[in-house]
Amino acid sequence: MKIKTERLILRPICTKDLETTHAYASDRENCRFMVFLPKLSEDETLEFLRCAEEEWSKPKPGYYELAVVYEGRHIGGVSLYPDDTRTSAEIGWIIHPGYHKQGFGSEAASALMGFAFKELGIKHFYAHCDTENTASRRVMEKLGMTLTEEHGGRKNRLSDEERREYQYEISMI
Repeated sequence: MKIKTERLILRPICTKDLETTHAYASDRENCRFMVFLPKLSEDETLEFLRCAEEEWSKPKPGYYELAVVYEGRHIGGVSLYPDDTRTSAEIGWIIHPGYHKQGFGSEAASALMGFAFKELGIKHFYAHCDTENTASRRVMEKLGMTLTEEHGGRKNRLSDEERREYQYEISMI
């Protein structure tokens, strides 16, 4: 499976992407607002990639983890996690810091949402971010999402502090 945009190719992430995935997924500054990141070792990154690869081998994956490729270089990831009804899904993204502020996150997320709508029948998308993560908020707004909720209880991996979180949503009906 490949999804193409004007600048990007989205393809299933795999264990061959260990070095490039670990480069952005282990970067503490890049992941400071993330719940499940950073990956603390290459072994941890490899386990994530093995699970994603195994999921891709299923006839109907329960979730979709894709590599974001720009000019032949793997620069990030985009993910889709459908709910049990497969009509609603959480979307997420991460881009290597060397490629920030170039619109790659919103371009990749938009392409994945288009695929999910047309091919999987998903009509409702939502995303979460730490309230201080202005870059992710901008991506959500660029995707046409609307802020629907703010609540506490968020625990980012690098902090024991309980944080606040935004939820953004969009329906494509």
